[in-house]
Amino acid sequence: MNERLDKYEEKMMKTLDNLEQEFAGIRAGRANPHILDKITVDYYGTQTPLQQVGNISVPDPKCIVISPWENKMIKEIERAINASDIGINPTNDGKNIRLVFPDLTEERRKDLAKEVKKKGEDAKVAIRNIRRDGIEQFKKIAKAGEVSEDEGKDLEDDMQKLTDQYIADIDKKVEDKTKELMTV
Repeated sequence: MNERLDKYEEKMMKTLDNLEQEFAGIRAGRANPHILDKITVDYYGTQTPLQQVGNISVPDPKCIVISPWENKMIKEIERAINASDIGINPTNDGKNIRLVFPDLTEERRKDLAKEVKKKGEDAKVAIRNIRRDGIEQFKKIAKAGEVSEDEGKDLEDDMQKLTDQYIADIDKKVEDKTKELMTV
């Protein structure tokens, strides 16, 4: 492709990566340690990612175990999990914190599927905004004479193809995540 398209493709790629990270945070009834990615713990006055204060393991599909490296961090980790919006109450045995994932109800699965669809639509809007910015830029450089009119049209066509490709990727990711959520 053209180097003029590269910066727009990079932005589209970041949008897709962001969507994947958001999808990783949506639980599908199975224990997924990625739902803890955004949780930070007060570690000696500094907000520190949960992964940096303990070991996170998934011993079975319905449970995550967090083993803090320092026992006095248990209360802080519990507080951080309770303050987050993951919707699971932690239990501790004095050494480890357990997060037990209940089975999702049909209604909750549908709500999560709607949330996935909305996040997918937001990502598509972001991709289309990137396309609009790119096409405006290509029209400006064609008008200024930096590229010929035909090259300007080719850039616009390539931008549209790139946009279509990323929109299709988003649709596929939304479909896959929805299927994962609706599978009991």
